[in-house]
Amino acid sequence: MSERELEFDEKAVEALGRLFEQFWILREEEPEAYLLIRNREQLLKRYLQEKFGMELIIHQHFAKLEKIPVEPQSWMGIQSFESPLDYAIFCCALAFAEQKGIDEQFLLSDLAERIQEMYPGEIPLDWKNYQHRRSLVRALKEVLDLRLIKTIDGNLEQFQVNDEEEVLYEVTIYSRYFMRSYPDDLYQFDSMDELLIQEWNRQPDDQRRKRVYRKLMMSPFVYRKNEEDQDFAYIRNYRNRLRDDFEQHTPFRLEVFKNAAMLTLPDPKKRYTLFPDTRGITDAALHTMSVIRENREALDISEFGTFRIPRASFDILVRKTKERYGHGWSKKHRDETPEETASQIIKVWEEWSMAEWDEQTRMLTILPGAARLTAFYPADYEVSREGRIK
Repeated sequence: MSERELEFDEKAVEALGRLFEQFWILREEEPEAYLLIRNREQLLKRYLQEKFGMELIIHQHFAKLEKIPVEPQSWMGIQSFESPLDYAIFCCALAFAEQKGIDEQFLLSDLAERIQEMYPGEIPLDWKNYQHRRSLVRALKEVLDLRLIKTIDGNLEQFQVNDEEEVLYEVTIYSRYFMRSYPDDLYQFDSMDELLIQEWNRQPDDQRRKRVYRKLMMSPFVYRKNEEDQDFAYIRNYRNRLRDDFEQHTPFRLEVFKNAAMLTLPDPKKRYTLFPDTRGITDAALHTMSVIRENREALDISEFGTFRIPRASFDILVRKTKERYGHGWSKKHRDETPEETASQIIKVWEEWSMAEWDEQTRMLTILPGAARLTAFYPADYEVSREGRIK
């Protein structure tokens, strides 16, 4: 059967899901997944280009979907990184690896010295500084996780406590393909916005559709921002067509409300990053929203489904939530203060585009997506005075 005769069957749906969920699929580590994608290369390429305007790269060593978001968000960054310094060191490490030959070995001390020379910050890196060493370790862990280099001998963790610790590494073939290639010289761009404009200049046809598909597939929610929001109008006007398309090509189902649209997964699969997850804080977040919904008449909800609440008032709401539902929470969240739980709820809501936190005004803006996700205990759920489930 030729590629043109292939239908978008369950295996194609699985292949598409892997491409969106993973940075890349390495043939050496996942040969079956790589072959799955390779065998449906033309089918996938046509669909991804037509609907998303995305490029699928099939290399003899890997398969990779170039995922460029419509609106970059903070949660799209490397989650293990804690500061801009981590990113700067990471980029310096990439530059170092690109200067080496494939399979060439090098020592951690050589890498650390070269990073110091390349580092663009005003304050020089000092590996006697514990925070600088920790940042280097975080950056190199990511380089290792991406398989851009591999460890031959030694322990990177020891570098945190001893700046003279030595590790032997080797450059892999993947180091040549991590960075996305651009048709124009990067030095001509002054901002990330200019890069995104260039991306859409390469997509002259059906930009609205491609923007909508990218937003729905790559963001937890798509919100109606104003009365003239053309992307959201497109979703509402073509919701049935979009719903049929997503159900045919993905395991997701499209749900559209007045101010928000999202893809949900009726049959949760471990491959996908989903909310709620297994962390106990998501239980607390869902219960807190249930309590907020009970008191929504007292809230000043905007036309676009958002409302603002001072941090002090939010802490009180979390305290009330804990008094009602806390007996079923994990031990960690039962033992911590409501204020500590509130901070973690805000963090998880920010991660999932459910809320925005303004540190300066100490105001929390809760977005309509959060209101779509609530939880409560079943009616027959009984708890003893000691907090044990009967």
